[in-house]
Amino acid sequence: MSTDHEKFKQERARWKKTTAVQFKDRPVKFMTTSSVPINDLYGPEDTQHIDFYRDIGFPGEFPYTRGIHANMHRGRLWTMRQFAGFGTAADTNQRFKYLLEHGQTGLSTAFDLPTLMGRDSDDPLSEGEVGVCGVAISSLRDMELLFDGIPLDKVSTSMTINSPAAILLAFYICVAEKQGVPASKLRGTIQNDILKEYIAQKEFIFPPEPSMKIVVDTIKYCAEQVPEWNTISISGYHIREAGSTAVQELAFTLADGFAYIEAAVAAGMQVDDFAPRLSFFFNSHLDFFEEVAKFRAARRIYARRMRDKYGAKDERSWKLRFHTQTAGCSLTGQQPFNNVVRTAYEALAGVLGGTQSLHTNSLDETWALPTEFAAKIALRTQQIIAHEIGVTNTVDPLAGSYFVEQLTTQMENAAEEYFQKIDALGGVIPAIKQGFFQREIAAAARQYQMEIEKKERIIVGVNAYAETEEKLEIPILKVDPIVEKAQNANLKKLRAERDITKVRQTLEQLKMAAQEDRNLMPALIDCSRAYCTLGEMINVLKGVYGTWREEPVF
Repeated sequence: MSTDHEKFKQERARWKKTTAVQFKDRPVKFMTTSSVPINDLYGPEDTQHIDFYRDIGFPGEFPYTRGIHANMHRGRLWTMRQFAGFGTAADTNQRFKYLLEHGQTGLSTAFDLPTLMGRDSDDPLSEGEVGVCGVAISSLRDMELLFDGIPLDKVSTSMTINSPAAILLAFYICVAEKQGVPASKLRGTIQNDILKEYIAQKEFIFPPEPSMKIVVDTIKYCAEQVPEWNTISISGYHIREAGSTAVQELAFTLADGFAYIEAAVAAGMQVDDFAPRLSFFFNSHLDFFEEVAKFRAARRIYARRMRDKYGAKDERSWKLRFHTQTAGCSLTGQQPFNNVVRTAYEALAGVLGGTQSLHTNSLDETWALPTEFAAKIALRTQQIIAHEIGVTNTVDPLAGSYFVEQLTTQMENAAEEYFQKIDALGGVIPAIKQGFFQREIAAAARQYQMEIEKKERIIVGVNAYAETEEKLEIPILKVDPIVEKAQNANLKKLRAERDITKVRQTLEQLKMAAQEDRNLMPALIDCSRAYCTLGEMINVLKGVYGTWREEPVF
């Protein structure tokens, strides 16, 4: 279909003039929540610079703007992978089985703060935090309980852990061994994204350089021994939760991914030997079309960089695969049932954006970990999208929209501008040390909050349509303090029962592997088999690598 672009420009000017008069007294304040400029109307002239075959193409074909598979959700639904973890390993094991019984198709594990920071549950700094924001895992014994009765050759597992990721992966491999499942059969993902910890979440232990070395160790080991495992889930989710814009999430996440690729290549790996097992993890926030455009732009940028800059020959290396989680930071403590609606639209954006797996947040997550009641509603939200509303009937149904295609291009161009700034600072790690990412996110978060306070951004139930007297009428999950006592008692028992000679020997071997710059994974697996604790292994590595303290950023 041909279009006279000049005629359309004239007609749009006429339309704007007419509607401006017609609606000048309308009592509605229009606002944009997007991080890029948005026009009042889109038409052919907005997409005349976009070449269909170069920029959009067909699903399953380069540059994968429309999805990495030809049939996308017509052929196979996304994995419904609800995040779960609280209390002891036995508590979470029950929740895992509950979710699997109700139709979940993959497991996603949340760990408590001590585990995330590489501390045992009985460490003095762990007091009061054991099992509170996730499951407490201090040793292989805990991991065995966590996956008791769950066949690891049939279920894929995602683990949200970063600084100690290599150790948790070692625990998982050892549990599989005890089940008789070879590592080559394991499917799942370890988040293992340390760069975003320095940028946003702050759960780092070691300095950036040795941390990157450990990440590369896991990539190398899994490429040879655990070929079906996704060795990093490069995460924009936490960058967005820290307050970034959608553009910043897109740019900073991909920049981190490219930094890992360059580190692995510098360590002697061929890009096609590991790139097919890299995955990404994005936030899905409230600006519906911006989120869809963000996902489409991410695939296009990644495909072009992987082929044209990094020289990947394998088509699997060009495909950006990603998990999506709805935006926790968009949920409100006020009127919590509104969160079901927010989550549904965010989930729909993830689906229409072409996600491979999805977690939908629960309505009560601003108050506590999800109850079974809230977790079931969150899972049912995905199932309704999958089976009832028709969005899986065709592939990439928003493609060709003047608005969506132009917005996708705007997101791509804005991300490229950020890549140039990061390169000018010397790359991701130098930019981290100079506080670049931290300042950009802080400024965006401040702007967002100011817009809410000025009512330039409406949050229903918070700064509009609020209720003067509101009672919380939902059940709240509370982790009993007895969990910490039980966990520490089990840990004390483990220390008494294990072979202490074997523990000391394997820890010494781990120290030597770190000092000699060898791959740490074999030594970590040996330590795990000997029931060395998480904290013991981390403390050995601290002795070699030191720890990291972030410089204050103003």
